Amino acid sequence: MKKRTWVVGVAAVVALAGTAAFLWNESPPQRAAAQAPRGAGRVVPVMVANAEKRMVPIRLQALGTVTTIASVAIKPRVDTAIVQVHFSDGARVKQGDILFTLDSRQIEAEIKRVQAVIDGAEAQLEQAQRDVERYTDLVSKNATTVVTLNNARTQVNVARATAESNKATLENLRVQLGYCTIRAPIAGRIGTDAVKVGNIVRQADTAPLATINQISPIYVSFALAQRSLPDVRSALAAETATLDAVIPGSDAHAAGQVSMIENTVDPATGMVTIRATMPNKEELLWPGTLVNTHLTLRTEERITVPATAMQVSQSGTFVFVVQNDVANVRPVKVERTVDGQSVIETGLKEGDVVVTDGQLLLSNGTKVTRRGNAGS
Repeated sequence: MKKRTWVVGVAAVVALAGTAAFLWNESPPQRAAAQAPRGAGRVVPVMVANAEKRMVPIRLQALGTVTTIASVAIKPRVDTAIVQVHFSDGARVKQGDILFTLDSRQIEAEIKRVQAVIDGAEAQLEQAQRDVERYTDLVSKNATTVVTLNNARTQVNVARATAESNKATLENLRVQLGYCTIRAPIAGRIGTDAVKVGNIVRQADTAPLATINQISPIYVSFALAQRSLPDVRSALAAETATLDAVIPGSDAHAAGQVSMIENTVDPATGMVTIRATMPNKEELLWPGTLVNTHLTLRTEERITVPATAMQVSQSGTFVFVVQNDVANVRPVKVERTVDGQSVIETGLKEGDVVVTDGQLLLSNGTKVTRRGNAGS
């Protein structure tokens, strides 16, 4: 009796399952309702924007290094002591500014001595010239010998040579006296002075007294892959290659112009070095700093939409396009993103309205209401 009851129960369950399956297969309206798009039957407020044609820059990005155009190590050219230092550590100096004054007393004394020797030689020269004139007259009268006249002429030559030699020595001493006042050969920022007043400095010293780095203008050097070389060369020839250097951790940036492409590609890395000249009048760029570089080659007209309109699925990138207050999915191909704008290669045309905010509540065919245009 119990076994029969169990068999009847199983048969009843199988019959109910078959009935349910039949009813599901025979009820398309109910199945469609279950599979209806998310959000159907309601209106979703969204932000929208129009696809626009605009001039978009072609840019390349790389990590760059700030380098000086000129850097001069200040060294002494005479062996003497430092008398005075005329600058503060890290100060900006102009070309020709006095940096160091060296002890020049020994050179000044030597100049006086040599000047005295020159004066004596010139006096002897005058005397010898007078003797030549007198002996010439006497020789014409047979009152003296030719040998005496020749000796007088020799004395003229000796006195003249002595005077000229010491004049050359005097000129050299005056040059050395000029070395006792050390001036800035270029304009820029000077570092710390390695020696103080009273220190003895020598020409043979290897360490500089100080170093001046030119800050304005300044170079930014960076490397790009060799595949970008043709575009960069074309932009350099057309004078459209501009550079924007951004300091990491800061919004500060400096603009400049590409001025040089290295004459060879590194065969080990396939990279080519490019250098830009930056005016750097505000001294935002500092030698040795690493910066993010944005090289603009040229500008081209393209269809763009805000980057916030882009959505990604397993099948690729898409946007929601609004037509007659209905949002529909449209696949798009994005060429690149520049300054928050996505450059569209295919999928949109000028004037298309895309959703920029509220996509999470949308599906294909959802009705929408516009609550504003992005950027308005």
